[in-house]
Amino acid sequence: MLRSDDMALQGCSNDGAVTARAMDLSGVLSNGDLAYVACVQSAEWQSAGPTLSSQCVRQAEKENGMIVNQQDEISNRKLEKLDYDSTFRETFKGLVTLPKPLSISDLAKPPTHGSRLKVAYQGVPGAYSELAATKAYPDCEAVPCDQFEEAFQAVELWLSDRAVLPIENSLGGSIHRNYDLLLRHRLHIVGEVQIGVHHCLLGLPGVKKEQLKRVISHPQALAQCEHTLSKLGVAREAVDDTAGAAQYITDNNLHDTGAIASARAAELYGLDILADGIQDDSGNVTRFLMLAREPIIPRTDRPFKTSIVFALEMEQPGALFKALSAFALRDINLTKIESRPQRNRPLRVVDDFNHGVAKYFAYMFYIDFEASMAERRAQNALGQLQEFAGFLRMLGSYPMDMTPIDPASRSAS
Repeated sequence: MLRSDDMALQGCSNDGAVTARAMDLSGVLSNGDLAYVACVQSAEWQSAGPTLSSQCVRQAEKENGMIVNQQDEISNRKLEKLDYDSTFRETFKGLVTLPKPLSISDLAKPPTHGSRLKVAYQGVPGAYSELAATKAYPDCEAVPCDQFEEAFQAVELWLSDRAVLPIENSLGGSIHRNYDLLLRHRLHIVGEVQIGVHHCLLGLPGVKKEQLKRVISHPQALAQCEHTLSKLGVAREAVDDTAGAAQYITDNNLHDTGAIASARAAELYGLDILADGIQDDSGNVTRFLMLAREPIIPRTDRPFKTSIVFALEMEQPGALFKALSAFALRDINLTKIESRPQRNRPLRVVDDFNHGVAKYFAYMFYIDFEASMAERRAQNALGQLQEFAGFLRMLGSYPMDMTPIDPASRSAS
């Protein structure tokens, strides 16, 4: 066993002495050893040279009362019954902090990445999807994504806590891409939010709308401003999102190009509003879905909506009618029906004995209905639907967005 002064003088000059000392322990620790460890824990450890060594020696003297030689220690201070494990843990508990193992309760809590929820959306700052994300989750950290696919993956890979993505527009109809992604990915719908869309025609400062030769924006935005664009007689070019169109004009200093985007996008990217409220219909509303890794628990204390997707077991006359009658018989209102061809089996071959072989599209049916899965009538309806469905998947049962669309917020968006 080394003397305490040997340890003090040899160890205090080496940052790795604590680990080396722990590796070389032969099962017995002396008070001098403990004094050395206490010295390492002290603030003076950051100092250097003879001063630190002398401080360590004084600390050892304080613990032992005096410095004794090695043979005196062996004969006078035997620690034959010392519990090495407990002494080691007690000695080093202030030096090493191990991470706390995760419990099942920790895993059940939604990750917040600090104090703010991270919400993924498609587009760049200034997009309508960003506005929807902040309406759905106030004070969240909105995370822009290049494409819808990246927003889904951001949640699945724990890079974001939620995603807010458009699913349909009152003028442009359904966003089919997101219907397909709902089936491809395993995220759950946990809510919905509706945003009033107020389009503006944007251009570089000093540019007049009569000088524009083309207008760029998201395909939905271009379709929603058909009348205005026709009057201007400009070419139209589709890009990934509305705010991205505004950013593109600024980055490339395009004086002959305008963008359809929000007033917030004009402010963010230094553009002028050449025309305000250019959408064909003032009642232009986009519905967004709120997505998460885990579903929420359905309740009956407020209006709920449930979204499912299914495919019929077999094509026969009245098969779809019989399937949907499961909801009508229970007074459940269907608010949305969307059909999409099956990707893995787009065509269904039917043997027509009179004219050979006919080919029909095989469809997946997306349905929204006004009922919570906590209600017995909804459970019974799905039970009956399963008799006709070869495939059935629950996408989510979530609270309906009952908040009114504020016209004032549209002009500020």
